[in-house]
Amino acid sequence: MNSSSQKWRHPGGKLRELGPESLSDAELLAILISSGIEGKPAEKIADEILTKFGSFKGMANQPLNKFLEIKGVGDVKILRIAAAFEIARRIGGKGSDFFFQIPFPYQQF
Repeated sequence: MNSSSQKWRHPGGKLRELGPESLSDAELLAILISSGIEGKPAEKIADEILTKFGSFKGMANQPLNKFLEIKGVGDVKILRIAAAFEIARRIGGKGSDFFFQIPFPYQQF
């Protein structure tokens, strides 16, 4: 099957075959989210997060409880996203303004 017409069950397959540049923001976020909940796949959860915050940059600096308002987002998913933001911040250097407001020690909400 031709790659341009290929349908993937999860964006990870698309990333593997076409590279990260080919993925939308929602598809990249869905990879971090990993799995959805019944009736709501990871891609739908990612879409809701990006709709709520507008962009990755809009997600940065948000308090944890704002993410918990989205059905299907729990502690593990939030921590994965927070870790990805911290990695990006470290790559960007000390002046980078991307971070998650997670109280430490982390308390489950």
